This record gives sequence, structure tokens and C-alpha cells, in this order.
Amino acid sequence: MTEREIAELRRRFRADKSNITHVRGCYVNENREIISEFDQSIAMMEQEESEKLLANLRRTLSGTVGKNLLDIEFDTHQVAEGTEHRLLMALRDSRLEDKEAVEQFFRKAIQALDIEGNYLILLAFDTYDVPYRSKDGLRQDDASADVFSYVLCSICPVKLSKEALGFAVRENRFQNLNPDWVVSAPETGFLFPAFDERSTNLYNALYYTKNIQENQEAFVQAVFSSPVPMPAAQQKETFQSILGESLSGDCNYHVVRNIQDSFRGMIEEHKANKVEEPLVVSKGTVRQVLRSCGVAEEHVEQFGEQYDRAFGEETQLSPRNLVDTKQLEVRTPDVTIRVNPDRGDLVETRFIDGARYILIRAEEGVEVNGIQLQL
Repeated sequence: MTEREIAELRRRFRADKSNITHVRGCYVNENREIISEFDQSIAMMEQEESEKLLANLRRTLSGTVGKNLLDIEFDTHQVAEGTEHRLLMALRDSRLEDKEAVEQFFRKAIQALDIEGNYLILLAFDTYDVPYRSKDGLRQDDASADVFSYVLCSICPVKLSKEALGFAVRENRFQNLNPDWVVSAPETGFLFPAFDERSTNLYNALYYTKNIQENQEAFVQAVFSSPVPMPAAQQKETFQSILGESLSGDCNYHVVRNIQDSFRGMIEEHKANKVEEPLVVSKGTVRQVLRSCGVAEEHVEQFGEQYDRAFGEETQLSPRNLVDTKQLEVRTPDVTIRVNPDRGDLVETRFIDGARYILIRAEEGVEVNGIQLQL
């Protein structure tokens, strides 16, 4: 799914736009026991409560594509005969009215989830009359191109708030606010089926994770029986490790800076051209960048071999997951230097009298602990 398609669905999670009539769910304690199940009517809730509930569900469609929002693919056999896909279809096709399917899903999810403390599993069903959009991008609300029916799952921790001091305006006095259980933003969840090219795609789902360090792999396996991409933070760490090990003596400041500059350039061009499809780079793209930096062919080949072992030969990665586009950081055991990525030219490395140095060109505006220095 593209960012634009996700945003189109996200805008629906408001009381005046959504066709969500009720939310099914269960409350799970720290011992993985279901304390209660519910089927909450949106119409019977106070407006403020329903808006907050829809806002929490909407957060399951938030974050960065490729980091927080990941495509899950089903193969043809799974769609035809897979028990996981069949269960998801039963949830959707019954509009969450199939009680046996709902309870089966709850059991599966609870056994696989790794969440500390109490949490809620929320399931919502929605039907969207997709407005027709012409080739020039103009939307026609009175002309529906398709009806998209989907299920959204949102798993939200329930945490005990802290005791606090409050002020009662009507009584004009301070008062103690007792701790209470509060529903937090979702940790994980998914949309099924996917909304690809603004229509139903039963071969895909969109998976959400708040924590880019952890993808709840056991949960994904239990619900989809499909592989989940490596967590974004792990992709970055693995990529950095591969570069350091394979390039050996060629892994210098010039090479690392050029890789970052190349990726930043791709990201900026992708954004400027308003390309809907997510930006990805292949092993071949990185190898071209390495060659342009003068890296020896032997080391380029070693990089390719390690890339295949770590990610897979045909795997493409988001450059946003591989480099920090907001800063260039130079770190030693005792010193950390953060540089505006547009001014990486201010830093260079040299050997002086047999010792390695990092040099920073400083012309004006130099401060130490907020004190202006005269150089």
C-alpha cells in the first residue's frame, strides 16, 4: 500500500465518515487470561468517547511505510487453503458477527503476543464506497468505483496512570487524582485485506508496529503464517555491520558520507516527484554507489555476498531504514560530533605526525557550553 492509500483510509476514522457501527474486543490481563469480552456499539457511546476510540484505531494506520507499516504477502496456496487466511476472511465476511471466528482469533493472538501487563484486542469492521478518481487525480464522490470491506485490528496496552494533583474549577480547590487504568496507543495491529490501487487485495495485509526494534514475529506468524520483514532498526544495524566488515580498509569517512548523500538524494527526489510507490534500493544500487566512491571490486563483491546472507539476494530495502537522513554523526569512545548532513564537507580525516585526526573546519559561530569562542 502507498502512503496516499493509507492516508485515504485513515481519514475515515471519524464519526461522520466511518461506517463502523461497533467494535468487538477483549480485555486480557498480565497472565494472558481474558477478563472480559465486549461488543461495543459506537452509537451508544458518548461522542467524546467514540471519537477517542476511533482515534486510537486510526493510530494503527500511522507511522512510516517500511518502518511502522509493513506489507504482508500471502501466496496462492494460503489464499486457497490456508487456515490463517480463512480465519481472516471469516472475520471480514461475517462483519465480525461470527462469534466462533472472533474467539478463535482472540486465542491465537493472545498465545503469540509478547506484551507486558494488561491490554485490549480491538476489532472493527468498515465498508468504504471508494469514490471514483479520474486519471488526472480529480475525485468524484458521487461516483463509486468499488466497495472496500475490511477489518482493522488494534492491540492497545492498558496502563495504570500515576497519582496526580488536580484542580477542580467548579469547587475552586485542589484535589488528588487517583490512579486509574488508561488505554494507551496501539502497540501493534493490522488491516485486512490490503487497499492496493484503491481496491481490495486479498493477497496482502498491512501490518503495524509501533516499535521499529521489534516486529512481534510470533504474532505475525500466528495470524498470517507469512514472514515479516526484518525490523527497521535491525535493518540499519545489519547494513552498517555489513559495510564495516566487507569494505575493510575502504570503509572510510568519504565512502560512508557518499552513501548517506546518495540515499538522501534518492529520498528527496522521490518526495519531490510525488511518487506514490514506496522508495526501495537493491543490492545492485548500493554496489554502484560503492564503485563510484572508488571501493575496490573485491570489497564490492564481499559486500554483495554478505548482503545476500543477511537480507536475501532479491531483497530490496527502504533507504530511510539504512541511514539517518537528519544528521551525520561521527563518534569516538570519548567524543561525538553531529553534523548537518548538508555540510558533511566540513569534516575530514587526516594522519598528522603518525596519529589519526578528525578535522572540522570552523570559520565563525563556535561555542563551547554556550560560550562564544574567538579562534
